[in-house]
Amino acid sequence: MDASVWILNLVILAAVLFSDLGQRKVGPLRLLRPFITAAVVVPFFIKGAAVSGNGLVLEIAGTAAGLALGILAATLIRVRYDAQSGQAVSHAGLPYALVWIVVVAALLYFSFGADHVFGAALGSWMMSTRITVGALIDSLIFLSIAMLLARTGLLAVKARTATARGRHAGIAAGATRTRGAVTAR
Repeated sequence: MDASVWILNLVILAAVLFSDLGQRKVGPLRLLRPFITAAVVVPFFIKGAAVSGNGLVLEIAGTAAGLALGILAATLIRVRYDAQSGQAVSHAGLPYALVWIVVVAALLYFSFGADHVFGAALGSWMMSTRITVGALIDSLIFLSIAMLLARTGLLAVKARTATARGRHAGIAAGATRTRGAVTAR
C-alpha cells in the first residue's frame, strides 16, 4: 500500500479531533474547512479513479461506507444554541473520538496488512476481481473523505436546527436559559 493512505488518514484524524473535541463554536469556517481541505488534498492522492468495472464498485462502496461512518460519528456530536454569542456550539467527547480512532486504525492496519500480513491473499483477490491497486487505494481515500464530509454535513444541519430552535425559543415568551444557553433537542 501507498503512504498516501497513512498520511491522509492521520491528517484527517488530527484535524477532526482538534476541531471537534470539547466545546466548539460552529461557524462558517469550521463547516467550510473540510470541503476546502478535500478539494486541496484529494488531487495529490487520487491515483485515477476507476470509471467502470469492479474498481468503480469498490470505490462506490468505500464512499458509501464513509458516508455511513461519518453520519455515525456526527450523531455523537451534541449541538446547542448559545444565546449570548448567537451561535451554535457543539460538544464532542470520548465516544466521538473513539469512532474516528477505530476507523482510522482499521484503515491503517489494512494498509499495513496489505504489505506485511495478507498481501498474497489480497493480491490474489484483486487479480480475480480485476481490481487495481489504484482503485483499492482510491476507495480507502474516498471512504476517509466521505466520512469527513458526511460529518460536516450533519454538523451543519444540527447547527442550523439548534440555531433556529434557539432563536425561536428566545422570541417565545420566557425561553428557558441555562447560563446563556438555550438547549435544542
